[in-house]
Amino acid sequence: VQLQASGGGLVQAGGSLRLSCAASGRTLSMYTTGWFRQAPGKEREFVAAISWSAGSTRYADSVKGRFAMSRDNAKNTVYLQMNSLKSEDTAVYYCAARKLSTTSATPTSYDYWGQGTLVTVSS
Repeated sequence: VQLQASGGGLVQAGGSLRLSCAASGRTLSMYTTGWFRQAPGKEREFVAAISWSAGSTRYADSVKGRFAMSRDNAKNTVYLQMNSLKSEDTAVYYCAARKLSTTSATPTSYDYWGQGTLVTVSS
């Protein structure tokens, strides 16, 4: 499966952005999909994931209550709605997919990765 992330940009603190991850080649609903981010000089970290089987979601504590992940099977796309953005949310955001049905916060457990999309939050 090929993944294409989009929707990044520059936003003021407190604002919102919606990231999209469009898949091609395979039906994304058959994969667990995750969002990760990497800030300059830092390791890639887990943000959110949605399982293919039950559609259950999982979030990092740092984004819980502010970010929401969803999927549109008809469009073969997953989304990350980001609200109440903070300067510390600034990073390159990546979407990833894995064949197993359970969510995971471990980057190495994902089989496919899209290119990143840059989110910059100004304070």
